[in-house]
Amino acid sequence: MRLIPRSFLWRTILMVLIPLIIAQIIVANVFFGNHWTRVHGTMARTFAGEITSMMNLMDADQDTAATMMARDTGINVTTHDHLNRPKHNDNNSHEAGMLADELSRRLKRPANIYIDKGRRLLYVDVPTLDGKIATFGTSLYRIYSTSTEVFIIWLLGSILIVSVLIAPFIIMHTRSIRRIARAAGNFGRGLDAPGFVPTGSKEIREAATAMITMKERLNRYNRTRTDMLNAVSHDLKAPLTRMRLAVETGGATPDELLRDIDRMSEMVNGYLAFARGEMPEIEQTTELPAMLIRIARDAAPDKKIITEFPDVPAQFYARPMALARAFGNIIENAARFATKKIKITEIDTTDNVTVIIEDDGPGIPDDRKADAMRPFVRLDNARGNDTGGTGLGLSIAQTAIENHGGQMFLENSDMGGLRVRIILPI
Repeated sequence: MRLIPRSFLWRTILMVLIPLIIAQIIVANVFFGNHWTRVHGTMARTFAGEITSMMNLMDADQDTAATMMARDTGINVTTHDHLNRPKHNDNNSHEAGMLADELSRRLKRPANIYIDKGRRLLYVDVPTLDGKIATFGTSLYRIYSTSTEVFIIWLLGSILIVSVLIAPFIIMHTRSIRRIARAAGNFGRGLDAPGFVPTGSKEIREAATAMITMKERLNRYNRTRTDMLNAVSHDLKAPLTRMRLAVETGGATPDELLRDIDRMSEMVNGYLAFARGEMPEIEQTTELPAMLIRIARDAAPDKKIITEFPDVPAQFYARPMALARAFGNIIENAARFATKKIKITEIDTTDNVTVIIEDDGPGIPDDRKADAMRPFVRLDNARGNDTGGTGLGLSIAQTAIENHGGQMFLENSDMGGLRVRIILPI
């Protein structure tokens, strides 16, 4: 038999209700158990004292005084020669047990207690000295309080009320989780989930958003691999065909063949670098200005480098080699198309570091910026002719930036060319 339900809904309800029930049981037993004993003990002692006093008056032949006392205390006293009572009394009952003990200790004579639960009445029969039976009748509430039962009923009612109130909220959370599960199932089968929007609590929305982001990255990964295969097939086919024809006709010079081989090597190395992705690297405390200056000097020795860095640059944990490759691709791209100068700016805040890399080249039209971020896409018509490259630089840089939790944007520069804005979290 399975005691723990499988459903998140029922598990959550149990996690809320079981501690609540246990806490209320402890309160009922510890506090109200002692309360019940004290209250009922006091009521039993008071009523037993009243009966004892009246019996003492009756034993002293002061029946009038006993009758007045009974009237003043709300007790009905009658005397009988014989009573037809049930065979068994209620001296050991839950309601009258304390009263029976008090009467036995005070009266020094047998006393029989009878309870009429239907009318909630109490009768106490005590033998007198002249052989008769004195009956003391009163309300059962004179010795027994129902406050404990009422409290227990309210405890059970509060549990029911809490269950009714929390059930809709738990159902809403469960529904959000089920929607995420269905969407994940569709994503796993390569399908879309139309209308899927993150809902529910903050944590559930974050999980749903992370899943959507993961799906988008997987889709981009699959598109990238397809584009890579197409690019390899397309880019290598032309130089191979040209080399074959040159060899067969004997019209190629060694320099021309070597130029084609170098071009093919460049493309293959670019494809391999993109396919390998980032190698595992330990995060280290990183400052960007020195890295950016070194990369700019190596990539653009013939261009004017303008830098604007903070006096005390921010330090943050990052994978320096991965960032160096990313910034290297961006700055090399700027150096390839810049006319005279490149500008590198760093802006630090408490939450992130923003790096802006600009050039004074031809720039990229707004309708082609999205294509420029795709791998194996070359915008030579927009940026210039005979620039070479495999169309992987910006894509590799974007992947490295996103792996650091950052973002990369392509914008128009005031210098006339392209501005690449990178935001990295601290």
